[in-house]
Amino acid sequence: MTQEKLVVCGKCGGVNRLPLGRDAGDAKCGKCGSKLFSGHPADVDAQSFDRQVKRSSLPVVVDIWAPWCGPCKMMAPAYEAAANELEPHVRLIKLNSDNEQAVAARLGIRSIPTMILFHGGQEVARTSGAMTPGQIVRWIRDHLPTAPA
Repeated sequence: MTQEKLVVCGKCGGVNRLPLGRDAGDAKCGKCGSKLFSGHPADVDAQSFDRQVKRSSLPVVVDIWAPWCGPCKMMAPAYEAAANELEPHVRLIKLNSDNEQAVAARLGIRSIPTMILFHGGQEVARTSGAMTPGQIVRWIRDHLPTAPA
């Protein structure tokens, strides 16, 4: 078993190997030099979504949203606050369902906002509806025992 974790860069998609003991909060991408964690969920396209979910050893939470959705707009600051609290232990990303209709269909999205938690490339849990920062963090922690306390 390797003593490192794989982190996908939110800017360039490069896969970075980080030793388990290293503070990932200050880590930079070996390919583009960007910080690997900014506390802000990255907006992703289909290719970036697949790369984050399939290549990262971190748990990944995706918020599926649309720009016309009132509850999605209402939840956006809460999702950002949750990202700020949970990174670098959990990666939070956003997927615009209008721009990425094929991914939304593949995921079986019926309502938005919907959050899906992935770990090891597999869906672990999902929930729909707007939430507060505390509810988001609690939902993630309840469904992923390895999330930070």
